[in-house]
This record gives sequence, C-alpha cells and structure tokens, in this order.
Amino acid sequence: MSRRSDFPRITTIALISVFVAVFVAEITKAAATAAILITVDQSGRGNFTKIQDAIDAVPVNNVEQVFIAVKPGIYREKVIVPANKPFITISGRRAVDTIVTWNDSRITYNSATLAVLASDFVGRYLTIQNGFGPGAQAVALRVSGDRVSFNACRFLGHQDTLLDDIGRHYYKSCYIEGATDFICGNAASLFENCHLHSVSDAVGTITAQRRESPSETTGFSFMGCKITGINSAVLGRPWGAYSRVVFGYTYMSDLILPQGWDDWQDPSKHSTVYYGQYRCYGKGANPSRRVPWSLTNMTSQEAAPFFNKSFIGAADWLRPLPTTFKRAFSSKP
Repeated sequence: MSRRSDFPRITTIALISVFVAVFVAEITKAAATAAILITVDQSGRGNFTKIQDAIDAVPVNNVEQVFIAVKPGIYREKVIVPANKPFITISGRRAVDTIVTWNDSRITYNSATLAVLASDFVGRYLTIQNGFGPGAQAVALRVSGDRVSFNACRFLGHQDTLLDDIGRHYYKSCYIEGATDFICGNAASLFENCHLHSVSDAVGTITAQRRESPSETTGFSFMGCKITGINSAVLGRPWGAYSRVVFGYTYMSDLILPQGWDDWQDPSKHSTVYYGQYRCYGKGANPSRRVPWSLTNMTSQEAAPFFNKSFIGAADWLRPLPTTFKRAFSSKP
C-alpha cells in the first residue's frame, strides 16, 4: 500500500489520539472540581453532629476530594486529621460563628485543638481555639501535613497558638492571636494578608521558627500582613540556629520594639539566622534601631524569593473549590 493511501488513516488516528487526550484532560479537570459532601450540624440535621466523626467516616488512603461543611456552632472537641486521610476540606460559613475549641496543655505536639497530619488539606472560615490561657504550651492548630492551606480562619491561643510544624503551607486572610512564640515550627509557609495580634502581658514574641540547617528550604514569609496588640512585642526569636523569618509590605504598629528581634539569649545565632523586612510601614517598622544581625532593608533581589507563592511551590498544589458534589456519606452504618 502506498504512503499516499496511508495518509488518511494516520490522520484519523492522530485526531482520535488528540480527542482522547482532550477528553481525559476534561475528565481530570472535572474530578478536581468535584467532591464528596459531608455535613456536620449540631442540631442533628446533617450527616454528623461532631467534626471528628465526619473525618472518621473518610476512608483510609482516600483519593477523592472530601468537603466537610460545618454548620455554625461551638464545637467542643479535639480534632485530628490523620496522615492517611488526605484531600479533606473543612469549611464553615463564617469564622466568627463556626468555632472549634478545647483547652489542652499537654506537651506541645499533643495539645492542639486541631491537628492536621494529612497532606492536601484545606481549612476555611473556622475559628480554632485553645482556651487554656497563659502558663503552658497550649496549641490551637498544629499543621504537620504537606500542601495545606487555610483561608479566612481565626487561630486563638496564648503560647504556641499555631504550631506550623512541617510541610508547605499557605495562610490567606487569617487572624492569629497569642502571646509567646505564637507562630512556631519548621514549615515553609507564606502568610498573605494575615492579622497577627499579641496579647502578652509583658513582651510578646510573634514567631519562633525552627530551621536548623542552611540546606533546609523552610521559613516563614509574611506578605501584606498587619501586626497589632497590647504592651510590646518582638517579631521573633530563633528556635533553630538557622531560623528564617521575613516580613514584606507589612503594617507594624508601635507594639513592635525598636530592636525588632530577640536572640533567645544565644548570641552565637547572630551569624546564622535570617531575619529581614522589606517595604514595611507603621511606627513599629522603623529600621533605624533594629538589631545589627537582621536585614533591616532587604533589597528587591533579596526579597524576590520570599514574597510570592513560588516560595512554597503553591502553583503546583493550591486547588480550586469544588463546584459539584457527588454524594454524601451517611452517619448510619
């Protein structure tokens, strides 16, 4: 058979291949915007009355998007999202009336009101609170999963409010309140348009980042945020020798002490920490009296790696909200 007679067949096969590829892409896109719906309602009109029960209903090694819609209420429970249950979203309607609260003060890692150990988790419109108060490590939220995001949430505590433990995380338009090291851990995290509020009776400490090696790509980046509070506070102190924290385009009230940072009584860390600010403003942002071992005015080249989502590789994992729901789990066996 001649090559001329082969041409139509080859063209047809190529067209079929393109069609299949487009079809698969559309199916994949649709799957990414569809989710299984579970409702939590204390009145009993949902699938469950407790958030933990809804999480427990998700299959181990889940591969589907699961959307847990939480109706307004105060949920007095300690919640864990296990590492073997990825792809869960927990969403309220408004953070101020969808509250998860507990008052544990055990060892830091076990005291969290909400512990997210799974990857690909999303939290929306929730208040997470540890009501223990001062005097002990009492975590409101622990995040130890990779590719985790929170949007328009409130985290309330006193010491170690947000244990931003490990993984890549994105916080958008969140309110974070505490007194001592109230954002701590060794994750790689971007905080965008967040409000940080210190309630310390003395000198508060906003961050305690735990990067322990120059090879680690971890650190906290605050972009377009706002810092307020009572009394006074410093921007951070080094939990790890190579602690890395930067603030950009952030409003700092006069709460922030002129020196800006604290060395946790260990001057040996002056040469290893990476603390900086870029185009910040407000009375607390004045760089003239900052400690000499911080970057008081980062250059645009120094700032560029930190103040966009590429710092946490978010373009590869931030996902859109589901647009359709496939089915609902039932609380009945």
